[in-house]
Amino acid sequence: MLTRLGRLAVRYSRAVLIGAVLVLLGLGAYGAGAQDDLDLSDWSAPATESVHAGDRLRDDFGTGNPNLALLVTARDGDVDSPRTERAARELTAEVEQLPLATDVTAYWDSGSPALRGEDGRRALILAHLEGTPTEIREELGTLSPRLTRTTPELDVRAGGQEEISRQVGEQARTDFLRAEAFALPAVLLLLILVYRRTTAALLTVGVGLFAVLGTLAGLRLLARFTEVSTFGANLALVLGLGLGVDYSLFVINRYREERAAGRDQQAAVVRATVVAGRTVVFSGVTVAVSLCALLVFPFFFLRSFAYAGVLVVLIAVAGAVLLLPAALGRWGHRVERPAAPASGFWHRTALAAMRRPLLAGAGVLTILLVAASPLLGLRFGLPDERTLPEGTSSRTTSEIVHREFAAEPTDTVQVVLGEPADTRAYAAELSRLPGVFQVDAPEGTYREGARTAPPGQDRLRAPDGSVRLAVVPTQQAMYGDVPAFVERVRDTPAPAPALVGGYPGEMTDFRSTLLDRLPLAIGIVLVATYVILFLMTGSVLLPAKATVLNLLSLSVMFGCLVWVFQDGHLSGLLGFTPTGSIEPSIPVLMFCVAYGLSMDYEVFLLARIKEEHERTGDTEQAVGEGIRRSAPLITAAAGILALSFLSYATGGVVFLKELGIGTALTILVDATLIRVVLLPVTMRLAGRANWWAPRRLRRLRVREEKAEEDVLRGEYV
Repeated sequence: MLTRLGRLAVRYSRAVLIGAVLVLLGLGAYGAGAQDDLDLSDWSAPATESVHAGDRLRDDFGTGNPNLALLVTARDGDVDSPRTERAARELTAEVEQLPLATDVTAYWDSGSPALRGEDGRRALILAHLEGTPTEIREELGTLSPRLTRTTPELDVRAGGQEEISRQVGEQARTDFLRAEAFALPAVLLLLILVYRRTTAALLTVGVGLFAVLGTLAGLRLLARFTEVSTFGANLALVLGLGLGVDYSLFVINRYREERAAGRDQQAAVVRATVVAGRTVVFSGVTVAVSLCALLVFPFFFLRSFAYAGVLVVLIAVAGAVLLLPAALGRWGHRVERPAAPASGFWHRTALAAMRRPLLAGAGVLTILLVAASPLLGLRFGLPDERTLPEGTSSRTTSEIVHREFAAEPTDTVQVVLGEPADTRAYAAELSRLPGVFQVDAPEGTYREGARTAPPGQDRLRAPDGSVRLAVVPTQQAMYGDVPAFVERVRDTPAPAPALVGGYPGEMTDFRSTLLDRLPLAIGIVLVATYVILFLMTGSVLLPAKATVLNLLSLSVMFGCLVWVFQDGHLSGLLGFTPTGSIEPSIPVLMFCVAYGLSMDYEVFLLARIKEEHERTGDTEQAVGEGIRRSAPLITAAAGILALSFLSYATGGVVFLKELGIGTALTILVDATLIRVVLLPVTMRLAGRANWWAPRRLRRLRVREEKAEEDVLRGEYV
């Protein structure tokens, strides 16, 4: 197939390139509107207890989590003064008229101490806005500026979970655009320095842009049939450019080698397409399979990363094995340069490591294990307003509430009973739990086991007689072990079947579902990539060794996450507030992305080593020659891709900083210490065992290699 593609690209290069330009323009026009058709996501886990509780709250009680909070400050210093109360009631009536508002609770109506600041200067108005996350956040984009105001009586700030999520999305979108605006010219400049030919750099960037625009168009089309998250488009931007660079570097370099070996331009293009293209295809499949593991999670924002990853790989591979050969067929003479020197830094480093394999291997392994050691202290936690940079309005609002209020009513745990019941004893028992500020029940408000207020909230009873309770946590509970707090509520015996939800319940179920599916996702990645590498190399040992080395580089990445983002080292330099834990979905995404990219470089290097071994039969010589020819390219590709990811470290959202710094570090460690020292050392020590496979599988592999011989001898036409 690759032979036919190479011939086709050379023979019909003009038609292929004209078609590519037309397709690129069409993809750009269609993909430009992708963001408008993609959806925003929340943290709920389908079919979990908290989701069922949310359904009951909506259907039976006409309410849900209080996702909009207005922090009201009395200008005269007293929220109970008549002038403040009058203005606050007018504001409450205005909120009740909002299009999406189905339930509004204000301090001036309920008198709840949970809604009043401890010094009496501030109080809260809470509202539940009903709709999809996209609808709610679009509405808040207009509402929040309108509701934020200063009058002679009141100072009003908007906050709440949906406002925080909206501002995270806006900040992330701004960060992505700024990062890409920096990355694209920087990548182009680096490519010019690497190639020493502007035409080669422009062709490489063209393949990357083709992958990006094609993926955006594909995501927009896919959104017509299923939910696709806006974050999938963001991943397409960085992966499309990065993989386009990776694949084009290897095809163009192979073309240069073939020309230096004396082949004419057309034959060199076809051979580069066949040999380098085969490696590109294996590499693309590896990256795609790693990202496909995200499909095991029932969260559409993680699934969207899988959709984007598969699309970007398919389109980047197509650009590298069809469009790029067509361009080389016409302008190949403009990308050629003199042959590379016989030896280089990475080649000399690998040879030195193989001369003293135990010493070199032990030294590098020690460095990597020390760098990975913080991973032992990893703690998973839940996200909060500290995801945003300091000074963001919703973060400031939340910080004031945390500092001046004893309770956290926006994080109320909702308990829905499946049938009518007397909840007095149950509410009293819940109010005694550690971390509970108060419990609002149909029979009254309870604190520390005693009723402190009479019945007064009709909204706690449904028309069919079923009831619900609102368990309001303390500030300390929401900054502690939230899942443990939720489990204490769930473990308390109820007088009727109970569903426990609310924002803390949703986050607890999200984390539990994510961690429960994590072993399956990891298993899929490891098994699938092992099989792919076996099919490429015909070896049992090499895929196993590659897996171990990849996991080692990923351990360094997670060690960095813990040391920097959990423990807070370098937080001042990087501009974020550490929380003492890591939100689990980002490491899962980083595992799949970084593992695929690390295996990407493994495929490139092993393919060249295997080619040299088939030619010489000498493992040590094959490793040295493979590194001499591939390591400079891998290092250049890794540096450019790492730069693309590092550009996200300048953003304001902590999640993007984690993704950018962690992935960039993995790529650089993998392309240097792993591939240039540990890989040659392990292959040197294994010797002939590198190429061993069971007889039956070996026979299959031999037949496949014989089928390639005509191509490898250069018989193209």
